[in-house]
Amino acid sequence: QVQLVESGGGLVQAGGSLRLSCAASGVTFSDYNIGWFRQAPGKEREFVAAISWRTFSTYYADSVKGRFTISRDNPENALYLQMNSLKAEDTAAYYCAAAMKFRSFRGGTFRETHAFREAYTYWGQGTQVTVSS
Repeated sequence: QVQLVESGGGLVQAGGSLRLSCAASGVTFSDYNIGWFRQAPGKEREFVAAISWRTFSTYYADSVKGRFTISRDNPENALYLQMNSLKAEDTAAYYCAAAMKFRSFRGGTFRETHAFREAYTYWGQGTQVTVSS
């Protein structure tokens, strides 16, 4: 059974930092493309960052580029999101998601489809990040 468990959320002041973690079990982690999404109250879940399974290529939403860094540790079955210079608008529940390496969404590659929620098969339960201004 595939499980993704996020941790590391909390309350932080604007300008501060947090590091989110996502622990995976029930999968060969290195076979998966992994992403982070977030959802604020009353809003749709949106793409934050993603990292590919083989080349570790990274992708970021424009809103977090230069402030957030995604990384993965395959032997540890872990995914991370280092978040710096946090803003009030970063407040949301953050979710990690996994997509099997050769899974194709709408016939596209992960490079093309990493920002689509539907490209991912497995999701964690989320961890709350609250940034006070």
